[in-house]
Parts: sequence; C-alpha cells; structure tokens
Amino acid sequence: MGLFDRLIKDLKTGKKLQPNGHRLSDGSIRNYEIVRKNLWQFSNKTGIKLRIRELGGLTARERLSQRNYWKRLYISFSDYLYDTKDCHDNYVGSQMKIIRAFLNYLKQDLFIDTGNYRALLYIPKEEIPVIALSVEQLQFLIHSDEFHNALPEHLKKTKDIFIIGCLTALRFSDLMNLTTNNLKLTSSGYYLSVRSIKTKCTSSIPLPCCAIEILNKYALRQKTLLPKQSLSNFGLNMKEIAEKAGWTHPIEKWREKRGVAKVLKLKKKHYRFCDLVSSHTMRKTAISTMVEMGVAEHIVRNISGHAPGSKEFYRYVSISQAKKDEELDKLYLQLKNYKVAKPKYVMYTG
Repeated sequence: MGLFDRLIKDLKTGKKLQPNGHRLSDGSIRNYEIVRKNLWQFSNKTGIKLRIRELGGLTARERLSQRNYWKRLYISFSDYLYDTKDCHDNYVGSQMKIIRAFLNYLKQDLFIDTGNYRALLYIPKEEIPVIALSVEQLQFLIHSDEFHNALPEHLKKTKDIFIIGCLTALRFSDLMNLTTNNLKLTSSGYYLSVRSIKTKCTSSIPLPCCAIEILNKYALRQKTLLPKQSLSNFGLNMKEIAEKAGWTHPIEKWREKRGVAKVLKLKKKHYRFCDLVSSHTMRKTAISTMVEMGVAEHIVRNISGHAPGSKEFYRYVSISQAKKDEELDKLYLQLKNYKVAKPKYVMYTG
C-alpha cells in the first residue's frame, strides 16, 4: 500500500493535481482513502495483495501472468464489494475508477510502466434516480406559515436552507459557505454572486422576496448567510420535514448490481417519498422548476453550472405528469386538426 499512500499524500499536498491544474477537493481525496481502506480489508480477508510489477525486463510469459493477475484482482475485488459489502454498480464503478487513476499515477508521475492493464478494470455505471418536489410542494414549503410555525426550531432552519437551495440551484456545500460578501444589491434587486466550490464556475442569481426574508432572519446572528448544518443532519431533517408535510406515498427505489436492476425495500416495505428526500432533491427541484416554468434551458444551465449538452444536467430535470399531459394534449390536438395537402398531378404529354 506504500505507493497508494504516496498518491494520497501527493493529492493532499498539491503535488499531484487534476488535468486542469486544480487541486483535488477534500471530499474527493476522502474517496481515495475509502478505496485504500477497502483494498486493505479485501487483502486481509482474501489474502490477495495489490501487486505492482514494472513491465521492463519481463518475459512474455511473465507479462501474461501479470495480465491474468489483474483479471483475477478485478473479479475478486468486485465480488468482495458486491457480495461481502453489498455494494451496487455505482459504488463499485467509483472504486475501479480510482484504482485506474492510481495506475495512471504510477505511469505518468512515477514513470513505473505497469502496462495497459487498467483497461481490464471495467467501470460499471448506473443512473441513480433523484426525486424532485413538484411546484405545488415547493409552494407549500415557501408559503404555509401554519406548517412552518408547527416545526421545531432545528427543522425550521433546515427548511429555510432547503428553500434557498430550491430557488438558486446551489449545492449544499456552496449554501453553507455563503456570507454577506456573496450578497449584492443592485438597481434591479438582490443577487447572490457565487463561485462554486466543486466546478469553480461563478454565477449571479437574482433573489425573490421570500428568499430575502429568509436571509434577513439570520443576517445579524452569524457570519454565514444561512445557519450551519452537517450534510448528514440536513438529510435526516429534510426526511422528517417531508414526513410531517404528509408526503408519505410509496415510491419504488431501484438500484443495480452487475447490471441487474432490483427494487429495494425498507423493512420489507416500499420506500416512501419522504424517505428519499435528500440534498440532491433540493438541486433537482430547483432545476426542474425553472425548466417547467419556462426558463430557457441555456439560462438554467448557466445558473446551475452545467456545460451545454451535459448529461448530468438532464439527470436533474424532472417534468411533472401534469406538464407532460398539457404538452401532449397540444400535440394530439394538432394531429387531429392536421390537414394533409392534396398532391398536384401533372398530365404527362410525352
């Protein structure tokens, strides 16, 4: 594990940078540490070691042996993650992606030629669905004073953070770092000027009156614009808020293992809507609401920080059934009234 530890150290010190020249975030470095921990536990359980051999000087037979080793390592480590740790495709794929990055580091930074065996580490992927609040649900959270007043103080703070996130499409990490320096007053009103921690993109977002009212609650109490909360507590609090709001209808939660989709259940019952509310719900609600209410897609992408044609952007777009019905009714009406032009025949006089 010495070389893997060296990679983590170089990432922490900034000696190893991303291709764009930026340092890796603390959260991303923690992912490397998780992979190291999993590999260590896997090695202790199975007796299989992470073996690095340089190709220079190896015979053809030894190269074939090295290739077979990486095949077995991939299969064994995958089985360990799927069967022992009960992981799903997305998690297994993220682990393999980091091991690939480690092999690239050996070749590009330490000039250790380990061959092209990284190609043997297949990266499974799955699209994990993220739920979004409907426009009506968001309006309820914003405007129902009766519901707000019935909540305990810690849930009121969480709801306020959630509403600001739903109005601005900011990530939770960016919301927690907002200060008075991010709040700008112009002749057109108040704006949030934010440089994203994750993407380094800067956006200027106009704020409605309800957002200003929320921010004014905390203006003189603390350095940040919003009350500080941990991501885990925020997620738990939002699930409780959604449950208190009565959003308890059952909803299927699908995950994939080795490409096979399976419905997950909570205590042998289907998940409820409130059980699946998370910080991602906040961002998806914001993007979906903007798109559904007619904001031009390129403007929504500019606010959310997504590049044109980004697949990730469309993962955050959820169109309500009512909106689909409305648009399809328009289509069906057009089809009903569509008149086919009669063909014009020209007599052949040869």
